[in-house]
Amino acid sequence: MFIELHIIQNFAPSNLNRDDTGNPKEAEFGGVRRARISSQAIKRAIRSEPIFAETTKVDPGVRTRLLARKLTEKLVEAGKTEEEAQAVALAFAEAFSGKMDGERTSVLIYLSPQELQEMADLLMAHWDAIEAVLAAPDDKKAKKESPLPKLVKDFLKQTKNRTSAPDIALFGRMLADKPELNLDAASQVAHALSTHRINMEIDFFTAVDDLQRDEETGAGMMGVIGYNSATYYRYARIDWEQLLKNLDGDAELARRTVEGFLLAALRAIPTGKQNSFAAQNPPSFAMAVTRQDGMSWSLVNAFEKPVRPDRDGGYVAPSVRSLDAYWQRLVTFYGGGNVEPHVLNVDGVPLDALDKAQKSNVDGWMNSVIAAIQAQ
Repeated sequence: MFIELHIIQNFAPSNLNRDDTGNPKEAEFGGVRRARISSQAIKRAIRSEPIFAETTKVDPGVRTRLLARKLTEKLVEAGKTEEEAQAVALAFAEAFSGKMDGERTSVLIYLSPQELQEMADLLMAHWDAIEAVLAAPDDKKAKKESPLPKLVKDFLKQTKNRTSAPDIALFGRMLADKPELNLDAASQVAHALSTHRINMEIDFFTAVDDLQRDEETGAGMMGVIGYNSATYYRYARIDWEQLLKNLDGDAELARRTVEGFLLAALRAIPTGKQNSFAAQNPPSFAMAVTRQDGMSWSLVNAFEKPVRPDRDGGYVAPSVRSLDAYWQRLVTFYGGGNVEPHVLNVDGVPLDALDKAQKSNVDGWMNSVIAAIQAQ
C-alpha cells in the first residue's frame, strides 16, 4: 500500500530555498523556467515541524557530526564528570566513525534519541574497561583488548534494519562506512515546482545608519536579494510496508507516523529569508491518495504545459483544475479501482473528477485517510 500526497500551494514574494548564489532555486520543466524548492528543504521543514513529534509521540532523530558532544551530555546525566565523560565519548565516536576532525565525526550521523541512549548505556556498562584503555594510551596490549570495537559492533547489530525515530523511518539514512546502519527510506519527496513559468525578480535595498548626522549623506549599507512568487505543486509518497519494516513492525507507530507526516506537510514551510518576506502561506489544495494497485502517480505532468492565470488573475484555481482534469485522464486510462482520493479544497475551486472526494476540514480529511489505511 502507498499513501501519496499532492499539494497546490501559493507563496507570496519569497526566497524560501536559495542556491549557492543566494537566489531562489529554479529548474526547467516543460520548456520553461520554473521556481523550485528542493526536496531536502521540504523534508527538513516537515521533520522540524512541531506537530510531527506531537502526533507521533516520539522525538525526532538527530543528524549531527557532534556525536561525542551528545554522548558527553548523557554520560554526565548518568553521574560521570565532564572530563571523563568527554574522553570516553570521543573515544567511542572515533571507534564508531573511523575518522574525526577534532570533536566532529567525518560525516553526519542520523540517530534516534533511543539509539543515542543505547550508546550511552553500552558505555556505562563497560565503563571500567574503557577507562583502563584510555589510561594507558601507549600500551599496545591494552589498546588491542579495547572493548570499543566490540561495543560498536554490538550497537550496529541491535539497530540493524530498524529505528525508533519516525523521521528516520520515513527519510532513511546512509553511512558508507557503516552499511549496517543504513535504512531504506519509506518515503519519497519530490522537488516542488511552480505550475507556471517564472521570472526571478531583484529587490534592491538600503539600510540607514541610525547614528549618521543629518548633513551626512549616503546609506549605511546596500545590497540586492533575489526573490519570486509562485504557485507550487508538491508531491510525496509513503511506502506503508517499508515504513512498518523500518519501525520494527509497530503498526500503531507507523499509523501515527503517516498522520504526523501528512499534518506536518500541510504546515511545513522552509525558513529561507522568512524574516525578510514572511511568506507564511498555507496550501490551497491537498489530496492524499491511498492505493493498493502497485502504482504511483506524481501529477506533475498536469503542469508540463505551463498553467496560465485566469482572466481576472491568479494561478491557484487553474492549477487545481489542471490537476483535477489530469487525474481524470489517468483514472480513465489506468483504472482507479484500488485508488481512493481524499481532498481538501480550501478555495472551493469547482471540481469534476474529484468532487465527491472532498472533505470539509483537516480533521475530516485526516480521519478519512487513517480509516482507509486501517481498512486494508
